[in-house]
Amino acid sequence: MTKKLGLRIPFAIIVIFLIFIGYSAFSILSFSKKMQLVKTDVAVVLGAAAWDDEPSPVLRERINHSIWLYENEYVDKIIFTGGKGEGDPYAESEVARDYAIENNVNPEDILIETKSKITEENLQYAYEIGVEHDFNTFTIVSDPLHMKRAILMAKNTGMEAYSSPTQSSVYTSLKSKLPFFLRELFFYIGYIISQPFR
Repeated sequence: MTKKLGLRIPFAIIVIFLIFIGYSAFSILSFSKKMQLVKTDVAVVLGAAAWDDEPSPVLRERINHSIWLYENEYVDKIIFTGGKGEGDPYAESEVARDYAIENNVNPEDILIETKSKITEENLQYAYEIGVEHDFNTFTIVSDPLHMKRAILMAKNTGMEAYSSPTQSSVYTSLKSKLPFFLRELFFYIGYIISQPFR
């Protein structure tokens, strides 16, 4: 009886963990379609790679979506996030700002932070800017599969945050989507598990 119980406990733990992984995967996929088109004070565009003084295709889609929100008066301001990668001449947010200005966003309506390296820092530094400027509501802009983790982090940071995934993405084929999805699943589960220790 004791031996059977000893085998059942690890088996139960494995089953529970697999259920948790499955639920997390479903949650990420279902949330990726959630578009909350509400009026907020500011859009927060999460950083992605810049190629010298040009946004990468991933970053460009995020910037374009924030411009659409701005032009359609869902937001009054835009915060671009993202610091410098090693050896890069410009921060991601600087490249994003210049691209937005070239596409008719008023420079006075753009704010940037240049220190962040990861999503959690993107949101933390953006929130600090928001507090300084009396912003109360935030629209988070990123790729669809990134939104579940980003919104959870934003809310844990203290933001009243709304989801606005890009409506076009460079991750269109299964070959490109799958690695991004698996990466998000890994980081989302890691973030959830680490919560009690923060």
